[in-house]
Amino acid sequence: MRLPASLLTGVFLLAPLCGCGGAKPPPAKAPDPDPATPAASAKQAGSSAKDADSDADDDAPNSMPTRCAKAGDVCTPRSKFVDRLCAGDFPDATLYMFSKASPWTHGYLTRKTKAWNASGGASESGWVEFDEEVVIVRERKADKNGMQVSGAGGGYDALRWDGSCVTLSKEELTLSKPPAPKASKVTFRFLSDPVQEALRKDDAVTKAYRARRKYCKGATMGEVSLKCVKADAKLSQVVVDYIRNGGTLPVPQKIP
Repeated sequence: MRLPASLLTGVFLLAPLCGCGGAKPPPAKAPDPDPATPAASAKQAGSSAKDADSDADDDAPNSMPTRCAKAGDVCTPRSKFVDRLCAGDFPDATLYMFSKASPWTHGYLTRKTKAWNASGGASESGWVEFDEEVVIVRERKADKNGMQVSGAGGGYDALRWDGSCVTLSKEELTLSKPPAPKASKVTFRFLSDPVQEALRKDDAVTKAYRARRKYCKGATMGEVSLKCVKADAKLSQVVVDYIRNGGTLPVPQKIP
């Protein structure tokens, strides 16, 4: 059967169109979000806030924190680390916290005050001395519904040189360094062997260490001579001086 000429012409015109029908155009790419839009800005802000709030050092159980938990006038570690630090006994970590390489804010007592820990952790009995140096480890917010006692109106948790934590009101602490800041006692024998060895590389520490052994004759408790008491205090002070002057220590083996 012969087709009409007009119909044959239509078939030939459609043939090129049908020959390329198998190829589909690529899907249109979604445009990148404009960083100026509210949605993009919120996403970026959320990411920045998350980065600023994260602290890998604190999350790692076997490492010391190395940066401030948040921006502000006072640089403190993360609260979880502080909870562990103040609840246990960490003499090596305490010296490490006081070292010049650490970023933490130091404070100084404006008055003699009773030592206590509002967080419920261990605290040395007795008193915190006027002009005593501490490391601020936590800011405490005012308790509007709580009893009006020291620490309830806002203040700080602080670490002493002896490794204990104390709670102080804002009025009891200043950031201005006094001419001769004091320090609570550092007990040399409580430090680990690696830390003792590092300290004894300093001539002043070694001299004080030998004097303490001479006058105390190995005594660690009970009645001792006045010379032993003085030698013990001297050893504590030279250790403090070594740290304050930038002396280095190994990373603590026992970490909060």
